Amino acid sequence: MKHRVAFTLIGGHAWMGGLNYQVNLISALLEFENQRVEPILFLGDDVAIDVLERFNALDGLKIVHSQEFNRSHKNRRLLKAIVTGCDTDALAVFKVHEIDVVFEAADFYGWHFNIPTIAWIPDLQHRKLRQYFGFFAFWKREIGFRMQVYAKRHIMLSSLDAAKDFQQFYKLPNERLHVVNFSVPVRPIKFDFEVLLAKYNLPRHFFYLPNQFWQHKNHECVIKALGIAKREGKEIIVAVSGNHEDSRDPDYFPKLLSLIAAESVEDNFRVLGMIPYDDVQALMLSAAALINPSRFEGWSTTVEEAKSLGVEMLLSDINVHREQAEQNALFFEQDKPAQLAEQMITLSSISIDKRIEDMKQAAERSRTFMSLFAMKFTTVVEAAAKSL
Repeated sequence: MKHRVAFTLIGGHAWMGGLNYQVNLISALLEFENQRVEPILFLGDDVAIDVLERFNALDGLKIVHSQEFNRSHKNRRLLKAIVTGCDTDALAVFKVHEIDVVFEAADFYGWHFNIPTIAWIPDLQHRKLRQYFGFFAFWKREIGFRMQVYAKRHIMLSSLDAAKDFQQFYKLPNERLHVVNFSVPVRPIKFDFEVLLAKYNLPRHFFYLPNQFWQHKNHECVIKALGIAKREGKEIIVAVSGNHEDSRDPDYFPKLLSLIAAESVEDNFRVLGMIPYDDVQALMLSAAALINPSRFEGWSTTVEEAKSLGVEMLLSDINVHREQAEQNALFFEQDKPAQLAEQMITLSSISIDKRIEDMKQAAERSRTFMSLFAMKFTTVVEAAAKSL
């Protein structure tokens, strides 16, 4: 039996990771599981053109536009779901399109919502890094997760580490808890190495850190590591891309700029801002290694991509990084920048030509990971469909 699965927009410009996750999941389902799952995307009329273009590029994806899914209606619908137990506005639209299962992310359709629902929870950062959340931000997340548990959702997480945390805090029956490691597509790209370096004013040997500028991403460790290396007479360059805004702490990026100045590494820590996705992949292929110093992840997109590309990685020694890339990385303690400095100093230059030659193998690895992603998700859809 083929199940029609409803998706609404996840993320956007404020959270590119959520948007990328959704695009990749739907793409994988269309390519590998189109006999068992039909994804249908419900969007408001207020979706940014560039975001809409990414979905329009997915061959075979059905998109339904409805004002009910405009951002301006979200709070009203959520209030109705909480007070009455059902988001009847969304339910009516889903019923018209004969939806079998709904994918719920950063949303809640109510306790009495009578379509089987899968709730995706990216991570439990608010529980593990409580210090980064104010009172209201913490309880907004916490109440949302508790409502999904009490509403008997099928809960989908991206790592065994997250599942362990979830059971510690919420005690869910095993048959309603699912782990689906996500993956990212890799396709062969053509780029001119010298032109890329000139575009971003980079030397031939550099490291790459493509993380949003959020507190838990721990850019401080890299900045301090560069300062340590510089005091030892080593000039190391790290290219850093990502959104500068952290809604939880608007002062975070200015604090980083102050730390960069204090460590005298303005020329070493190269802030690129938001850059085109093809350039992200090209920089990853061109760098000596990917760096991810994060204090917490549900499952890292950048690590997953580097793993598929066969790029060396320097990762903070947290459980999920070990789970995701135990055999593919060097690890450093997140609060010991001296360890990271030593790893960067000793890591030799890589062969760009060899990596580009290996792109075909990287694309094949990626297809394997993506097909597994789609298959595991489809298994969760089938379990949810049987549960109502």
